[in-house]
Amino acid sequence: MADFKYEIIEEIGVISESPKGWRKELNLISWNNGTPKYDIRDWAPGHEKMGKGITLSEEEIRKLKELL
Repeated sequence: MADFKYEIIEEIGVISESPKGWRKELNLISWNNGTPKYDIRDWAPGHEKMGKGITLSEEEIRKLKELL
């Protein structure tokens, strides 16, 4: 698997937390120095590991909000 870089630009909020300390979070993240996007995924304490997630553009996050 190829290496990738990420930078958490803004920690927006925690959606839920598991008994083992992993948290489902909404963050604004720049992947591989790209334009920051909204990201929902599980994170280990300290953000040292991550689970699968979904990344949304500004337009997609607005549409999600509208749908909800």
